[in-house]
Amino acid sequence: MIEVNGVTITFQPEIPFVMDAKRALHDISFKMEDGCVYGLLGSNGAGKSTLMRAMCGIYRPDEGEVLVDGKNVWNNPEAKENVYFVSDSVAWHEGLTVDGLCEYYKSFRPTFDEATFNRLAEALELPRKQRISKFSKGMRRQAVTIAGVACRTKHLLLDESFDGLDPAMRRVIREILIDEMCDNGASVVLSSHNVGEITEVCDHVLIIHNGELMKAGEIDEIRESYQKIQLVGNDGNVSPAELAEAGLEVMDLKNMGSVVQAIVRGNEEEILAKAKKLPSVHLAEALPLTLEEVFVYEMREKGYGKYNQEG
Repeated sequence: MIEVNGVTITFQPEIPFVMDAKRALHDISFKMEDGCVYGLLGSNGAGKSTLMRAMCGIYRPDEGEVLVDGKNVWNNPEAKENVYFVSDSVAWHEGLTVDGLCEYYKSFRPTFDEATFNRLAEALELPRKQRISKFSKGMRRQAVTIAGVACRTKHLLLDESFDGLDPAMRRVIREILIDEMCDNGASVVLSSHNVGEITEVCDHVLIIHNGELMKAGEIDEIRESYQKIQLVGNDGNVSPAELAEAGLEVMDLKNMGSVVQAIVRGNEEEILAKAKKLPSVHLAEALPLTLEEVFVYEMREKGYGKYNQEG
């Protein structure tokens, strides 16, 4: 597994005394089991790429540590052999051809499977002799992603690897990653701004904001820890004060005449039991909540993504 224990990273300013230091990650801890697919979600600049670079040993934490199969990954070639990282920038590959990319990884990755690389390159119809710099953004992503799969590492980290892919090719890459997980027991980490994509591919999710871990766990469990409830009042609206007094932790509230729709943290059964006891409530029911809604409401609580029409 990969264990992230109390990791904090602060970037020092390029111009001291003029610019402030930037804390990219603060006291982040979680464990990732083998054979699972993890989605990494966060606001813009939340620290997703920094976290991935720490997980594969590119960045050294100022505090804490990252363990890959029990070994500290920083400055440890043996631990790094079990991790492959696809950056959100693939500029350094651009001088190579697809065949050159294959030879490059063969030269220093002992687990590199040339047959797998060739099979995937053929399936994606990538030009073998053309420089990657001449490829479209999506084709560049495809090339480095299949190189990562062919390295046969236990842990595969992909930073925005679906960016630039058309819907058909996104599906193909998803199938390749799922096959790799099933065939070799690999754990995969995907960062993406597309919450629907994370829901389709991943079974676990990590949500970070401003360098801090907000949520971590199985997607279904996280979704089930929030409820969207509709309340119908006996005489007019159900007031927010009543909900608070009933012990309901309301994240968002909308009044629609005699109907109130609320986003509430907690277990569905317990929330409905409390809501139905309110004297002003005639009917209470729960509605499904998506991971995207969970993400949006959590971000709004942190003051991110709010739009003030009067401002």
